[in-house]
This record gives sequence, structure tokens and C-alpha cells, in this order.
Amino acid sequence: MSTVLGYRAFGAADVQEFFERPDPTPGPAEVLVRVAAAGVNPLDHLLRAGHVPDLNGHLPFPQVIGMEAAGTVLAVGEDVTGLEVGDRVTGFALTGAGTYAETTLLLGESTARIPDTLPWTWAATIPVAGTTALDVLDQLDLPEGASLLVNGIGGGVGIALAQLARDRGLVVTGTGSTAKRDLAAKYGARFVDYTAGNVVDQLGDFDAVVDTVGGESLRSVAPLAEKLIAVGDPSVTELGGEFVHRRLDRAGLERVAELMAEGRLDPHITGTYPLARAREALALVESRHASGKLVISI
Repeated sequence: MSTVLGYRAFGAADVQEFFERPDPTPGPAEVLVRVAAAGVNPLDHLLRAGHVPDLNGHLPFPQVIGMEAAGTVLAVGEDVTGLEVGDRVTGFALTGAGTYAETTLLLGESTARIPDTLPWTWAATIPVAGTTALDVLDQLDLPEGASLLVNGIGGGVGIALAQLARDRGLVVTGTGSTAKRDLAAKYGARFVDYTAGNVVDQLGDFDAVVDTVGGESLRSVAPLAEKLIAVGDPSVTELGGEFVHRRLDRAGLERVAELMAEGRLDPHITGTYPLARAREALALVESRHASGKLVISI
């Protein structure tokens, strides 16, 4: 048996509860992992609220929160290749097993080994924020010296984008609240404070815009570049842009882990919480006031 944080019906934060579940058995394409750390993401509360039924509307209750984790492989499904019991790994819980948990199931093809030098907490941020940033930049395929606007630079994806874009020789501008100014400067981005008047009036044109905010904020920055990608709001296609093409594969996980190990990507973890305080971490992300990445250390 292991402790998990989940819910028995879709709803607000008050549906969340801790309960015990038996350690799951991996299917042919899955690996059982003892979770060392789990990343906290906006998708977690959106799934809990029932706003993404394509991902979890078919799953039985109770459901467990969380989509990304790092840990140690305890068992390997018969069809999984390249992973063995005892491996240190990171991956996506595309199995529906959640990651705010002491043990979970990860999809084998969406799980990768990590370097021994990489901390668990860093590794737990790779699947969502790290590979989303990588997928966005690969999709844009901008030449060195091109200008990029990151709308909402202060979150986990925004911070990763700023660093990986700078690493590719792009000129980065980011928007955010006043509290995110120093963070943007730390990673070499010009900063525009959206609380200091109309953002569009403070910006010029760009070779590309990446939106991490959605809604009206997305619509306000959409005209600033011919290339537009959103990571959270599919309505971007109505504005002539594209939604990020997520690959969710082992190769992307390995590339981000290597970038972290080489010191070229810092996930900027601003809070580490024990599993017993996971609700507190998710509440901070849900409030939209979190900077960088929050992680649950188990």
C-alpha cells in the first residue's frame, strides 16, 4: 500500500483527499516506479476540475493527481525496452496512475534514464516544463539572432523557454508581473511588466511569440508576430497560430536531462513540499502566483 493524493469526483480543491492504494502492477508497456519527486503543474488542477475530459474523463474514480515524476524503477512491463529495475528515471504518468504518490506507473516509451548527478527534484520537472519548452523551440525552428516574445515568462515553462532560447542564440523578451522582473533578467531576457500599462504598447514586433498564459492575454499579443504558438490555450488556432506539438517521447526527456546535467538549464525550483503538503503546493500553482517550478519531494 502507498499514500496518494487524489479525488473521487471532479471539482474544486475541496474534493482532494489522501488515501491508500495498493502498489499498481505494470501493464506490458508500463514501468512501476517508486516516486522520489513529482512536479506540480497547472494541468493538475485542470484535470481535477474535469476541464480536460479527453485526458481523464474515461478513467474510473478515485483518480490520483499529477502527470510527471522522477524515481526508481521497481518493475518493468514485458514490452518495455531500454529500462531495468533499479534505474533512476523521469517520465510521464500517461497511464492515469498520477504522481502525487509513493509509487506510480509511467509509460515505458515516455520514461527515460537520468544522469546520476541530476537531483530528483530537478528530474521531476523535465517531462512537463522541460520538454514543452524543447518542443516549442523545435517547432518554431528560429534562426540564431531571431526575436522571441515569451508571454508569461515567470512560470516553469516560461523560465525553461528563456534559457533554452538564449542557448540557441535567440533574443528573448518576456512579460510578467512585477515580481518576475529579476527572474527574467537572471536568464538574460528583456522584461515587460504587464501591470504597468498596456503590454502591447510596450512591445514591438517579434519573429515569434510563445504564449503560456492563454485567454485575453494570448489574444492581445497574437498580432505581434507571424509565428505564434500557445502551450495551454488551444484557441490559438482561431488566431492563426499553432498549439504546441507535444512529442512525449524518451528522446526529448533525455535531451532535457542532458541540458540540465551540462548546466544549460536550471528549472528554477522555488518551493519543495513533502507529500503531506501537496495540497498547499497545488493551491499556489492554481492561484497563478507561483514563480518557477514547485516540486513535491516524496
